[in-house]
Amino acid sequence: MTTMAAQETPAAEQAASRPAVAEIRRHELAAFLRHRREHIGPEQVGLPRGRRRRTPGLRREEVAQLSAVGVTWYTWLEQARPIQVSVQVLDALARTLLLDPVERAHLFRLAGAVDPTPATACPSVTPALRAVLAQLEPFPACLQNSRYDILAYNRTYGMLLCDLDRVPAEDRNCMILSYTNEEWRSSIVHLADAQRLMAARFRAAMAGHLGDPAWKMLLKRLRAESPDFCEEWDRHEVVAHRTKRKEFLNRHVGLIVVDHTDLWLGPETGPRMVTYAPADEVSRERLVRLHGIALERAG
Repeated sequence: MTTMAAQETPAAEQAASRPAVAEIRRHELAAFLRHRREHIGPEQVGLPRGRRRRTPGLRREEVAQLSAVGVTWYTWLEQARPIQVSVQVLDALARTLLLDPVERAHLFRLAGAVDPTPATACPSVTPALRAVLAQLEPFPACLQNSRYDILAYNRTYGMLLCDLDRVPAEDRNCMILSYTNEEWRSSIVHLADAQRLMAARFRAAMAGHLGDPAWKMLLKRLRAESPDFCEEWDRHEVVAHRTKRKEFLNRHVGLIVVDHTDLWLGPETGPRMVTYAPADEVSRERLVRLHGIALERAG
């Protein structure tokens, strides 16, 4: 009995510590919000300062109004009360308080939430990895996370399926582009096969992220914007990532045949470098030409 009790003690201690950790997080979140609010001048968010302002920075009611949340609710948040905070509200607060990417990530961590927006500034995208992407030119390459967000890419990849620089950051996701962007779709020679494979890969990957708000929001958007995706999703097919030959019809240089490879940067569910090596000499020459066009545009 003594041995069993001793074995159960760590688990019991962990269970007992969870409320304490949650309370610490709430107080840290409250202090962080209060500090940021007090260090933003009203002029920075388009509000007049006025002569009678005694509160340093913004007032609570101003933050609430700008974030489209209730004043009482926001006050409770700064008082560290045990209330639920949605990712939509956190996103609004981050924008109102002019948080930079590091501060935004800190806000979501304190709230115990996952940022649903694509990672335009991802910690896994280091200067060294960007240098590798550049060194792979003229071959197309990019960095993606397991949700198919395109985190970084070299010049050739940016011109391969569409002018990716012109695509809004929130739409730089291979699933979104493959089902909703006409230029991207028209560049994929075997589009139906590619869509079916991507939907099956996405379903397999999502099994590990069923409670993740970012994944749920992406799925909701795909189902709302693409009947083709709904059809593929309802097949309930799953498949693992694998090397595959692909054909692209580029609008600048014509048909390009490449071998696709995923180079994993961590656990297989994490970020990866996607590379496209030419499958023949003609494709190699056309990638060199496409890289030259990309350089001209960048210059």
